[in-house]
Amino acid sequence: MYLVKRRLEREHGLHAVLFNYPSVRGALDDNATALVDFIHAQDAERIHIIGHSLGGVLALRAYAGFPGLPPGRIVCLGSPLTGSRAARILHAKEWAEDLIGKSLPDGVVHGTAAEWADRVVRERDVGVIAGTISVGLGRLVTRFDEANDGTVAVSETRLPGARDHLVVRASHQGLLVSADVADQAAAFLKRGEFLRE
Repeated sequence: MYLVKRRLEREHGLHAVLFNYPSVRGALDDNATALVDFIHAQDAERIHIIGHSLGGVLALRAYAGFPGLPPGRIVCLGSPLTGSRAARILHAKEWAEDLIGKSLPDGVVHGTAAEWADRVVRERDVGVIAGTISVGLGRLVTRFDEANDGTVAVSETRLPGARDHLVVRASHQGLLVSADVADQAAAFLKRGEFLRE
């Protein structure tokens, strides 16, 4: 997320702070609690969050579990908000347990944001950016028969009730290095919708 942070600050005048969490060792709700503590530590009246992949799920989980957090918008980049076929397949493999850890099954396999984030999308603007360059680790696990970013299918990013959804030409990891994606995220944070021609 460092390149996204740098562009938000240099090109859009936003102050950005990175949040790190133990996605493999930590459970989703424990990481959500840590994110809530991190949000409170910022001592700001308005907090926006951009989360990549599981980070978007984590952001929604934090706001779902802790109502009353400061106002702000959420942007999910390539987040599997309705589940993930690749994650389900990996979760079924005993050898992959240490690889995928605890947070991914908690937020993507056992229950999805589409099932528990309805209050969040009613109370906050949530924007989702999905990629369509099919290059990523998910292709080693499953075959996609639809548009995808190589890890997450576009359909898996469609959160019911989200304010806006944008599809761009980027791979799953490419969402983190694309200037266009960072610019679109900044636009959503500022105005509650993505830029359209």
